[in-house]
Amino acid sequence: MTFDEMASISERVLNRKGARKAGDILPDVLVLLNGGRIESVNLTEWLAVDHLQLLRHILAELQLQRHADAMLSALERIAGQPTMKVIPAIAVEWLEVFRQKTGEERTQLFQRLAAHPSDSVRCWAAYIVGLDQLELEQKLALIRPFAADSHFGVREIAWMAVRDSASQQLKLAIRLLGAWVQEPNANLRRFAVELTRPRGVWAKHIAELKENPEWGLPLLAPLKADPSKYVQDSVANWLNDAAKSQPDWVVQVCRAWLDASDEKATKRIVARAQRSMKG
Repeated sequence: MTFDEMASISERVLNRKGARKAGDILPDVLVLLNGGRIESVNLTEWLAVDHLQLLRHILAELQLQRHADAMLSALERIAGQPTMKVIPAIAVEWLEVFRQKTGEERTQLFQRLAAHPSDSVRCWAAYIVGLDQLELEQKLALIRPFAADSHFGVREIAWMAVRDSASQQLKLAIRLLGAWVQEPNANLRRFAVELTRPRGVWAKHIAELKENPEWGLPLLAPLKADPSKYVQDSVANWLNDAAKSQPDWVVQVCRAWLDASDEKATKRIVARAQRSMKG
């Protein structure tokens, strides 16, 4: 391949909008995604990544080929499984590799994964945090860079990775996340809300919040007029979740917010929060 051809492909890749269907992804884009060379640009690409092929490339890149046979053999069972099952399974195998390293080696290896150019590799790192045996406060501290990541996929995996831990210590999680909803970074504010949604997406429900949604008010109320639509949508979705089990409570909250705020953002949140309610 000539230099001009390589330059042309690079320009095509860097400026792509992303295919709507997996079958329409450019072959050279798929090669680069599976090689950990570029990030996905939309959900179609994100779901099309072959994580086992990507893992082979990353192990070679990090000069960890000696772990390849054990990791790939253990992961044979998840070949062809949905991405949301593959990522945690790969994280489990990375934790096994970490156990064979010294403290400094583990730290350096995790940092390499956490800062990798591939969003899929950073997703592995986020799940490593979620599955590791750490206190909740430690997990939240370590997950922050992933919660603030520029890539949509990494941000979603970040809250999914620590949701079980947060659910098991719900009141502590809400207390710790109180500082997050005051952050200037909209991604961090949104993370605090998504992590605690009563029903959520691709995640187990949190029964305590379905029955007692008022527990979530310390995270929701400070965001009732948030300037970011990204955060507004998350707050509205949280309330919409709650409305499925406690509709009267949601109505009361929405009325109180409208009485307290004449902001356009509040009106938008309230409208979206009640979108599934009858009458």
